[in-house]
Amino acid sequence: MTNTAIAATGLRKAFGDKIVLDGIDLEVGTGTVFSLLGPNGAGKTTAVNVLTTLMKADGGTIRIAGHDVESEAKSVRAAIGVTGQFAAVDELLTGQENLQLMVDLNRSISGNGRQIITELLERFDLVESAQKPASTYSGGMRRKLDLAMTLVGSPRIIFLDEPTTGLDPRSRRTMWSIIRDLVSGGVTVFLTTQYLEEADQLADHIAVLDQGRLVAQGTPDELKRQIPGTHVRFRFADVAELDTAARLLSGATRDDAELTLRVPSDGGTKSVRAMLDRLDEHELDAEEFSVHTPDLDDVFLALTGHSTEVDAK
Repeated sequence: MTNTAIAATGLRKAFGDKIVLDGIDLEVGTGTVFSLLGPNGAGKTTAVNVLTTLMKADGGTIRIAGHDVESEAKSVRAAIGVTGQFAAVDELLTGQENLQLMVDLNRSISGNGRQIITELLERFDLVESAQKPASTYSGGMRRKLDLAMTLVGSPRIIFLDEPTTGLDPRSRRTMWSIIRDLVSGGVTVFLTTQYLEEADQLADHIAVLDQGRLVAQGTPDELKRQIPGTHVRFRFADVAELDTAARLLSGATRDDAELTLRVPSDGGTKSVRAMLDRLDEHELDAEEFSVHTPDLDDVFLALTGHSTEVDAK
């Protein structure tokens, strides 16, 4: 089995004269969470639509679960599940009836539909509300039901387009837990989100899309280290040690009241070890030290020039 669940090369899409995807390359490992970030209009939803066969690309190649999106669209659809920005539940039906509808529509399910529904209701903590109309559900319950419906066919690759938009913090964290459980079971998740904390918490790999182009890719920590502001903070026992350390570590900023020293660094293992070795050579032993890096909000702003609040598509 290949270790690549999603692979796109030179992906292009335009609407008239407006280029939305300008030759982007993506690779998503099996059993990981990949998060695509970008400001409003960056092309995230278009990318999801193209990858999930809902929209045809103008150029490039895409393989999902080993299948070519253009020539093997049916096989691709059988391998994936898609949850959009808004819960696609029928509010006139009960939770159980919504799941039954998905079972009836899925031709690959034969004979064990009732068991699948029971397991999903239990998994998403919807047993008590299973016989109630979806119109009575809270926003968090609807999102859980929507995702449960996506899982009826046991897809190994799931596209989640802003799955927690509008949810309260508790419901959002419940969704995070569900996503982590899916990934631990080997499911691959392609996530777009307007919450950078969400990407930081969940994503193994992040790509930042801006004006149709990928401007950065990497793990959350790798992206943070690209932004100036990363530093190592040392705290010493007395002013004498602080004085000595300040002379040894170039570019350091001191705080005499706190007996701390802030030293610019990329936050990497080698550079931190070099600082500690330098202190050790002079028999200095910091009482504590920590690495401080910019968060994803800083990364996003530096790379796109936009705040996260406008990130909606």
